[in-house]
Amino acid sequence: MESLSAQDAAFLYVENECNHMQIAAVAIFEGPPPPQADVEAMVGSKLDRLPRYRQHVRGVPFDLAEPYWIDDPDFDLAYHLRRTALPRPGSPVELQNLVGRVMSQKLDRTRPLWEMWVIEGLADDRWAILCKTHHCLADGVSGAALLATMLEATPEWAPPEPSSWEPRPSPRTSEVVASALRRGWRMPTQSLRGLRRAATAPGRALEELAAFAEGLQSFRSRTADAVDSSINGPIGPHRRWRTFSVALEDVRRIRAAQGGTVNDVVLAAVAAGFRRLLLSREEEVEGRTLRTLVPVSTHTDDEGDEPGNHIAALFVDLPLDDATPAKRLARVRAETRRLKEAHQSAATEALTAIAEMSPPALLRLSAGFVSDLEQHAIQTVSTNVRGPGQPFYALGRRLLSVAPYVPLWGSIRMAVAVFSYDGQLAFGLTGDYESAADLDVLADGIEAELEALLEGA
Repeated sequence: MESLSAQDAAFLYVENECNHMQIAAVAIFEGPPPPQADVEAMVGSKLDRLPRYRQHVRGVPFDLAEPYWIDDPDFDLAYHLRRTALPRPGSPVELQNLVGRVMSQKLDRTRPLWEMWVIEGLADDRWAILCKTHHCLADGVSGAALLATMLEATPEWAPPEPSSWEPRPSPRTSEVVASALRRGWRMPTQSLRGLRRAATAPGRALEELAAFAEGLQSFRSRTADAVDSSINGPIGPHRRWRTFSVALEDVRRIRAAQGGTVNDVVLAAVAAGFRRLLLSREEEVEGRTLRTLVPVSTHTDDEGDEPGNHIAALFVDLPLDDATPAKRLARVRAETRRLKEAHQSAATEALTAIAEMSPPALLRLSAGFVSDLEQHAIQTVSTNVRGPGQPFYALGRRLLSVAPYVPLWGSIRMAVAVFSYDGQLAFGLTGDYESAADLDVLADGIEAELEALLEGA
């Protein structure tokens, strides 16, 4: 039995009838679409390297420990592989509407927490795969690694040998409880080990403690005050999704001319998009900022393809009152640099480590409080994941583009995800169906800002 980390389990705890904590990637391939039998053979041949895809979540009585990953004794690959089609020729808007509907449905907790939809009927003889995965199984970086595992680096493909996998016997309840109790006894031991390490290297321990204190102060200053805007409010269970792509080289050209990072350019464009959205709603932008949560990967080089979540966070205030693209980017660049110097992401990573030592029952209770805190402290989410720089293939068909989907929760009505692949930077915008009917305005604003920055560069 392998347990979920506290961070992975938190994505289960905050989920309810409106918070669907699942991420996705929409991959478009050159045609023609493959037979379903070939898709089943391709996916089935990869599952030995993706054990989580054959496991479901099993809770522990009385929340004595975080849930466990257990082999699904009734695993049925055909259940997870779905197939649908758009009326030919399927337009990008029709595909985006379909993705919104599929992502509006929660995954079945009694089964492995993923689905893969083959979508036929796209224009120009193309087809797509929608990979839908619960956030407790993967974050953006490990999700990108999972996608790369599922595909091939060359167009050559031959039907693989069938897998001989057999599920391990499901543990009895008494075994689950005993394992949970053993984990509970290990927590104090781990704490003592940490104290011993601090005693043997006091200088380094003091430096880390000072960085944590500075980062915690920065974190508290960004989450202490509530925000008030139509961007936030109650959400329902249904979603909208929009996507567009730009050339990664164009974004790098902007970065080279203006300074900063690719993510700084993305955040400046997100600020411009929300500025346009609020102006279209006749809301005031003068003197206002937009607070966004920016996930920061804490994957090390040797665990980049591990499943699960390894993320900290920055809370970035994006300027809404500046109409000049170059000045807006300069302000964003200064803001992110200041937050990094304040060790804010290190503080949130340390808080996550503390959560790993907390009783699971307390973690479950606190998940709702943390969600409430975040929904009052932040207005949106902006996540950027680096994907493969070279082309990939599925069943001999070239992967043309990949667009991301990020979930909404709490009172966050719109969120932005970015994914790079083979020279393209794809934006995926998620919106609450009822309150974000103008999601296209946000998309147009982001795209227009990137065009203006490129012209200036």
